[in-house]
Amino acid sequence: MLVLTRRIGESVLIGDDVEVTILDIKGDSIRVGINAPRETRIQRSEIVQAVAASNAEAAHAGADAEDALRAALAARPAD
Repeated sequence: MLVLTRRIGESVLIGDDVEVTILDIKGDSIRVGINAPRETRIQRSEIVQAVAASNAEAAHAGADAEDALRAALAARPAD
């Protein structure tokens, strides 16, 4: 991990086409502006992690529902 010190208005370049600029600092919060090509995905890591956890939970719940359906079908009387 590269650690840099930047002041308000200063930037960091990532590759040839991504620029990260420090916009504001208030207490323990920093506002960051990111200038990148439109096709570059920029996401907050906590959101990505929350979506991944939600997807894993939904997949697990789906497996439980499938098992319950199979058990119910197996338990029904034969015609």
